[in-house]
Amino acid sequence: MKHIKDILIITIASALYSWSLVTFILPYGILTGGIAGICNLIYYACRFPVEVSYPIINGILYLVALKFLGWRFLAKTIYATLSISFFIWLLRLFMVDPNSGELVMILGAEEKFMSLLIGCSLMGIAIATLFSSSGSSGGSDIIAAVVNKYYRFPIGTTLLIFDFLFIGSALFIPKFGPMLERIRFVAFGICAMGVECVMITYVLNVRRRSVQFMIFTRRHQEVSKAISDATGHTMTLLDGHGWYTGKDIKVICVLARMYESAIIFNIIKSIDPAAFVSQSHVIGVWGEGFEPEFGKNS
Repeated sequence: MKHIKDILIITIASALYSWSLVTFILPYGILTGGIAGICNLIYYACRFPVEVSYPIINGILYLVALKFLGWRFLAKTIYATLSISFFIWLLRLFMVDPNSGELVMILGAEEKFMSLLIGCSLMGIAIATLFSSSGSSGGSDIIAAVVNKYYRFPIGTTLLIFDFLFIGSALFIPKFGPMLERIRFVAFGICAMGVECVMITYVLNVRRRSVQFMIFTRRHQEVSKAISDATGHTMTLLDGHGWYTGKDIKVICVLARMYESAIIFNIIKSIDPAAFVSQSHVIGVWGEGFEPEFGKNS
């Protein structure tokens, strides 16, 4: 069921990535980072289809993913790459102006920067979602995943460095016009890179935020079992002693993801409405069910 869920999420993320690329990036001639940026560059230069160049370039990096990241990561990455290529091909059928043969600028020709903000934000969300499902969109994402695994270097920072070097190289390509025009082209690319990387880091960090619950209840067995069944988390029972009542009570200590807070609160309320509960944010949680290695960041 977990793999089926991951495939479903990867499909949705691939569709979002493709839609943002075809709708907001390619029509406005915006240079993005990574392998998608290289494919965009090829498209701008010679109109070679992105849906063709994208899987070709990624095929070379599949060998890297297989060696360092394992076949499961590779399988999901291949599926994501093929899905992105398919969705790009499909969307291009509907987004091309029949008169000019060019992609339609749905925000208008004068809204290039707004299109950059929307498109790169959506692409960042899509890439972060792919990483969260143990996959990637291929290309530089594979390189970033390898660096993160072996050197604990944040994924967003690795992509930032890689993309900066790539986008800066556009200054030396005469195909893009005089130097002033190339500087403008690169400036938009750097903005696109920044928006995308910030969004990737934000989404990954939000998903991994953790909280700690201290639950004071006389129905600790029922509450503990219900929380464990619903979230899969184990917990610790502490012995407490009330100063005012003078009675002993069990205190449930449980660590969970931030997005699981509502589930836990609803469980406590349905079993013991009189329970006393405190919730606090924690800086990091490492171990089974959370981050696999101490101090590892994404």
